[in-house]
Amino acid sequence: MMQFSFHGLTDTGLVRTNNEDAFDFDAIHGVAMLADGMGGYNAGEVASSMAVLGVKGELVRWLAANGPHQSAKQVSRVVETCFDEANLAILNASISNPHYTGMGTTLVVGVFHDRRLILAHVGDSRCYRLRSGVLTQMTKDHSMLQEQVDAGFLTQAQAAYAPGKNLLTRALGVEEVLRVDLREHAVEPGDLYLMCSDGLTDMMTDKEMTLVLTQRAQLVQMAAELVEQCNRNGGRDNISVMLVQADGPAGKTGLISRMFSKP
Repeated sequence: MMQFSFHGLTDTGLVRTNNEDAFDFDAIHGVAMLADGMGGYNAGEVASSMAVLGVKGELVRWLAANGPHQSAKQVSRVVETCFDEANLAILNASISNPHYTGMGTTLVVGVFHDRRLILAHVGDSRCYRLRSGVLTQMTKDHSMLQEQVDAGFLTQAQAAYAPGKNLLTRALGVEEVLRVDLREHAVEPGDLYLMCSDGLTDMMTDKEMTLVLTQRAQLVQMAAELVEQCNRNGGRDNISVMLVQADGPAGKTGLISRMFSKP
């Protein structure tokens, strides 16, 4: 049975005064997630926290009751239901409370079990996989820029410097009907997975991220280095990372940790 190690870190960055990102994990049931909220006042913080806490609570409860050996189709269906419930909860809160008007959040969720990953996401928070030294982006942004790339109007290189990075085409808490991207992926021993908010991907290139992750240091050290580099590059947004190591080397397997930095 493959083992997984988890570590998450979030930082306010150098420009913003509050942190609208949220992350959480449950190492026992192999669940990890990360969200990046948006909205006036502190509504972004509310939306991301509602998404993370709501989805984690329902998903872990189901996994605990039904066991991790359910089919990928069954797990995917439950994950999608959790997204839908969180979406409606955030939408209803934004309608009922004037301070929360217009709030929403991205969300990326992974369910890791043995050699299988069920990956779901909405918005532009991403999941990457480092395998044999190669970094692969596993999610596709739900954004106006990505649609322009898909349509051939922009290259990926041009999109990296184009305006409108924060214009999302999907988010939780915006509409009653939510489209969730769900995929099953094979996991191999030694895989390293990175979930992150755009506060990281806007500040670091894939090459820079690869250089940090291929150090094969402790997860705590790699997460800290990613955040530090983002801040050295300007730290224009909140920065959050969630690292998951599959069957790590001796001394790292089973590491469970959570760190929060103060504004």
